[in-house]
Formats: sequence, structure tokens, C-alpha cells
Amino acid sequence: MHGLGNDFVVLDARASGEAVTPALARALGDRNRGIGFDQLAVIRADGAGPVRVDFWNADGSAADACGNATRCVARLLMAESGGDSCDLETGRGRLLARDAGDGLIAVNMGAPQLTWEAVPLAHAMDLDALPIEGDPGAAGMGNPHCVFVVPDAETVDLATIGPGIEHHPLFPERTNVEFVQVIDPATIRMRVWERGGMVTLACGSGACAAVVVTARRGLTGRKVTVRLDGGELLVDWRDDGVWMTGPTALVFEGRLSAEFLAALR
Repeated sequence: MHGLGNDFVVLDARASGEAVTPALARALGDRNRGIGFDQLAVIRADGAGPVRVDFWNADGSAADACGNATRCVARLLMAESGGDSCDLETGRGRLLARDAGDGLIAVNMGAPQLTWEAVPLAHAMDLDALPIEGDPGAAGMGNPHCVFVVPDAETVDLATIGPGIEHHPLFPERTNVEFVQVIDPATIRMRVWERGGMVTLACGSGACAAVVVTARRGLTGRKVTVRLDGGELLVDWRDDGVWMTGPTALVFEGRLSAEFLAALR
């Protein structure tokens, strides 16, 4: 599946109950020998209550949140139930998703994390002016984000700058890196280097973090259209959390072969 080209493998592990390992995540994420993805989303049952969804990066590391993948999983679960809303339990907490009509899925990504411990950062500092060249801001959305406001997002060399910021010592769990150009108070242009080592066409949690940072600086309002390389998301920072709305696409369904799985053992 994908949301604006932000692409995912979605594994439904509810029937098997088998745990995903870092080795399996890396193998699936290999675009030459596996399938390839920006994130892996694993649907699993945790007894009563909402379905649990776990997220993995292509390098085999775990993530607590992925906004666009959450919207993709929500689409599957709503199609399965016939309903127009669903709850998902994630490392970010319980998230509410709903069918927004016209092929759009909305998810409430929860309140932004706006203390240095929650992002997390290495030590106490001003989240709106990190001591990094370019004066980025930080926000947590269940995963860490470092947001730069730049004059022209198109000219940023993501592949050169992104890795150094991802691994900056101020971010003990590494970070996603967003470069944001403010078009007007209701529109921003954003490009992203995603934690795990890649340029992605879109990042839902990153779009949420970008709006939080620019709104806190007074550069935008709290309801903003975010223009990404893959298309547009609408982010609305409300009292009950940061809502993110956009399209999803189901590309194909299949099964992993016994040969592929045996090679991991």
C-alpha cells in the first residue's frame, strides 16, 4: 500500500500470531531481494480491544508511529468491518481513524510531544531553537522530528544533509528530518529524510510535526495543507490532537514464500 508514494508492506499476523523479527523486517525492506518499503506495518491481535499495529523501519529498527501507514491499515480494517471508523493500538497509544469521504482517510495522531524528554532529545533545551546550524525546531509524534524552515525546500540536498541530522548526538533515538518552506499561513512545502536512511515521497507524522513547529513559531495557522513530493496532506492541530487526512492506495496482495522465509532461519 502507499499514501502519496510513502510505501508500506502491511503484514496481517492476526491468524498466525508469529512475531516479526528485525531480520524479517530488513529482508522484506530490501528492494532488490525482498519487496521494499518505507515502513513495515504489522497487524496483530492483543486480545480484547482495538487491533494492535506495530511499525518497523527498513533497517530493522522499530518505530512507535507512522501516520500514513496508520491510515493505510485503517482503510483495510474499515473495509473488513464495513464501518466508517476504527481504533488502532500503537506504540503511540490508541489512535482513532475515520473515513473522510472521497477516498480520503483521516487519523488522529494524538497530541504532539513537546518536552525534551518526550521527543526525545539528549538534554534539556528550547524545542523551538535547537543548537544546530539552521535553527531547527523539534517535536515528537510518537517518533522524533527535526524541522528546518528554509527559503526554498526544492534546493535542499536531502541525501547529503539528512544522514548527519538523523544521527546528530542531540537525538539519542535518531530523528526524521523535515525541510519546510512556508508558502502562506495555510500552506507549506515539505521534503523529508526519514529515520532509517532514506528520502521518502511523503511522511505523515513528519507533516504533523512540521505544522506543529511552524504554528508554534507563528509562521502558519494550525490547519495547513502540506505539499509533499508525493502529493498533499491536510493537517489540522486541534484540541484533541493532530488530525492528518489524505489518500491511500492498495497496490497488491500476496503471500511470502516458504523459500524466502527459510532463508531467514
